[in-house]
Amino acid sequence: MAGRYKSKLTWDDVTPKPVWLNRRQLLAGGAGALALGSIAGPAAASLGAQKTGYGADLEPNTLEEITSYNNFYEFGTDKGDPARNAHMLTTEPWSVEIDGMVDNPGSYSMEQILDGVTLEERIYRFRCVERWSMVVPWVGFELADLLEKAGVQEGAKYVAFETALRPDEMPGVRSPIIEWPYVEGLRLDEAMHPLTILATGLYDEPMPNQNGAPIRLVVPWKYGYKSIKSIVRISLVAEEPPTAWNKYAPREYGFYSNVNPNRDHPRWSQKYERRIGGGLFAKQEPTLMFNGYEEEVASLYEGMDLIEFH
Repeated sequence: MAGRYKSKLTWDDVTPKPVWLNRRQLLAGGAGALALGSIAGPAAASLGAQKTGYGADLEPNTLEEITSYNNFYEFGTDKGDPARNAHMLTTEPWSVEIDGMVDNPGSYSMEQILDGVTLEERIYRFRCVERWSMVVPWVGFELADLLEKAGVQEGAKYVAFETALRPDEMPGVRSPIIEWPYVEGLRLDEAMHPLTILATGLYDEPMPNQNGAPIRLVVPWKYGYKSIKSIVRISLVAEEPPTAWNKYAPREYGFYSNVNPNRDHPRWSQKYERRIGGGLFAKQEPTLMFNGYEEEVASLYEGMDLIEFH
């Protein structure tokens, strides 16, 4: 497994001064208020790009672009539906059930999840399977930190995730677009990789609802649908868990879903992508293997047929 990237940042570094000075009030407000601490400043942004070994030369998309063009089918299938409808989602309070093969199962509040965690900014290329990409300055922490807190038991090989299912707040789930709730999964070594994070914000903002508030997964070398939003359950399991789009169309969407320009989607080529924000005539760019993170993650799949195990 790749080595852990450890940060020396503290809350003081990653939180803008006005929020930091009021931190005691935020903490006193409970889990929902603590989510306001999930924002980062310029000092974290610089370190984030250096730590990943990738992204220092990438210009992040604007906050408007990142928050207005989304796939979050629980709020509708149009790219603008999440921004229009996600305000209905109640995110305070919020808890995540951690169960399965762990030493410390239970319902973890956001305050418990973030206790002792160092938040930092990671500038990642984020690519959707439909041939578009953007660069997002996510703010969060390594998933491995939470899994270590839960205590992964011997024999666990996969991590399964589940999104909230609230028909009264999520109009999209009233239609059988896919089987609800939305579920995803990673192999344990993928989940423990230092590039895999749980994000709670972006830029200097708490995570917007349409982007997966209050806590979402980010796995930058995989297609965007693997980075499940608004997580309510994390389970450590021994067998490969089902995933939403793989259940819907296994020929099109595999369990691994690594960005791979050598494997076309059955209905379109994956060899090129366009950057969100470039307009109708945005230049096509070659898709990078593992979304540009080949040096960091290729060893996870050594010896695997990445066409068969797509």
